[in-house]
Amino acid sequence: MTFDTAVFEVNKLSYMINGSEIIKDISLVIQKGEYAAVIGPNGGGKTTLIRLLLGLEKQSSGEIKLFGQRQKAFKSWNKIGYVPQRVSQIDQYFPATVEEVVKMGRTAKRGLFTRESQEDKDAVVAAMSKMDVTNLKNKLVGELSGGQRQRVMIARALASEPEVLILDEPNTGVDMVSQNRFYTLLRELNKEDGMTIIFITHDVGVIADDIQTMLCINQTLLACDNPHEVLSCDEMSKLYGIDAHLVHHHHH
Repeated sequence: MTFDTAVFEVNKLSYMINGSEIIKDISLVIQKGEYAAVIGPNGGGKTTLIRLLLGLEKQSSGEIKLFGQRQKAFKSWNKIGYVPQRVSQIDQYFPATVEEVVKMGRTAKRGLFTRESQEDKDAVVAAMSKMDVTNLKNKLVGELSGGQRQRVMIARALASEPEVLILDEPNTGVDMVSQNRFYTLLRELNKEDGMTIIFITHDVGVIADDIQTMLCINQTLLACDNPHEVLSCDEMSKLYGIDAHLVHHHHH
């Protein structure tokens, strides 16, 4: 039996800022191909946790491994696509076309000054097609709707052909129809392409059927379990003010 190396392995992670503990003694493992939702109250440390995983913040104590390597030694950052918060609210005067924005995701992989190869071009085309934005490629990003922008930013993350996609509440300011379409796209990436997905969200009900793991973060890690069971319990509702019956609107 072979064990795949975990994508993220976190051991006793803590993060303090100005003497207050934002994250306290969190240990978790995210396996290859997993679809994990991260939930918790605002200010509970969800985004901080992700930023620590990505090396954008430095932990106060604890260890982070990525693909089996200690974070300090890890170099293959192109394996991780990251879509930060509020991507759909990009400046409307941002003077770049959809295609240019998606290409930016590719530059990360090859470095700024290397020439674009056929492989780069193919990856950009594939990412645009997967997120269904090919027909928008010459449009300026500022002219798009929130839902279209969201798909463009995910295409940008996919252009580097990552193995992991991390999304931080990407649905802010996006209409329902676009959201549902987006969840379907994520499910396909996870199921068909075997992509590991970590999704920070408030509305876990809509993806409850897709996720395998739920990480409830409120400074510490509260539960990491079957989403259906976790969600049906009253403590969750009390802790997070999450409407626990959400989990019953299955979308099959």
